Amino acid sequence: MAIPSPLSLALGGIVVMISCMVHIAGAQNTPSDWVRLHNAARLTVGVPPVSWDNSVAAYASWYANQRRGDCQLVHSMGRYGENLYKGWGREFTAEDAMRSWVNERQYYNCGSNSCVPGKVCGHYTQVMWSSSTKIGCARVKCNNGQIFMTCNYSPPGNFNGQRPYPCPRIVMPGELPSSDV
Repeated sequence: MAIPSPLSLALGGIVVMISCMVHIAGAQNTPSDWVRLHNAARLTVGVPPVSWDNSVAAYASWYANQRRGDCQLVHSMGRYGENLYKGWGREFTAEDAMRSWVNERQYYNCGSNSCVPGKVCGHYTQVMWSSSTKIGCARVKCNNGQIFMTCNYSPPGNFNGQRPYPCPRIVMPGELPSSDV
């Protein structure tokens, strides 16, 4: 039996390392990744968790593939709530899309149930919409090399005049209980 040379051992190690990195990179866009990221965000405002729905995911996949040719952020106008994301220059992941959507929190005013003028916060409110409990998301590499992602939500959210979740009650100084000292 031949003893492996140091070079063949090193090359074998590199192949194993690369295959692990590919596996890890691919694992950043799985249904469980999308659900975990959504539920971590939703936990911050106390709304119920979401679960993966294969029918919603099939719709998301169908629509993402429709956008593969032009990679435009055009909503599907379907029966589900929808968040879209695209990026170029690297392999964007579910975490990138979620970070972008959840970072809109800074522009959402729960008290007035509105976005800061001139800013967008509807992606954030859809992620947090308390009655949206089923999701399906998809990611494609467009023909131009950009990454396109969509998440769809059932039931949909972002209805005018409705809040995504109850606002925390702010106690005003005059409402503080008095202490009899």
